[in-house]
Amino acid sequence: MKRILLLAALLAVTAVAGAQEVSSRAKAMRMMTYSRPEYQVKDIKVYTDTMTVYTLADYVVYPVGKWSSIEQYITDNQLQWYREVGYKAYFDSMSVSVNTMKRLDGSFLDMYYSIWTKRVELLAGKISDPEVVLDNGIHCGMSKDDVFKVFFKRYPRSYTADVAVLKIVSAAGEIAEIYTFKGNKLRHVQIVTGYKYY
Repeated sequence: MKRILLLAALLAVTAVAGAQEVSSRAKAMRMMTYSRPEYQVKDIKVYTDTMTVYTLADYVVYPVGKWSSIEQYITDNQLQWYREVGYKAYFDSMSVSVNTMKRLDGSFLDMYYSIWTKRVELLAGKISDPEVVLDNGIHCGMSKDDVFKVFFKRYPRSYTADVAVLKIVSAAGEIAEIYTFKGNKLRHVQIVTGYKYY
């Protein structure tokens, strides 16, 4: 009798785990239908408290906009940045000339001017200052709902209730923006890249 009860409990746990997995896939597929066309969303994955959105949009590669020089970015955004210029180790044995733009709260952007794209490119960044606004209007302190409305036309709020991290990833996986929420507010944005060449 104990074996039958144990087997029944094991089957119930397995069935619930399988149903949750199907639920995550179904949630991701449904969220894709709500995505805004300008972001060209190709896939969405939901795993526990993280939603990852894969997109072909230029915005992901240039979250602070397209600039022809670092000076132009500093002048046009009208914020006080503390600028450090130097060389940083980059992947294997490379060193690149990087401008690190810093704010008093610890927010920073590591930028460099690319001789191939003729634009300012980002290597890394972490933004927690609400005065720093990304090109799509997102800034720290925004509500989770307002952040999701930038990427999705509409969606069931229950689908995002458990999401604490929203990752927007370029289709090639070279650059990503990681939006981290605390409660219902955007706490910080991290920019990570996997560029292998300067």
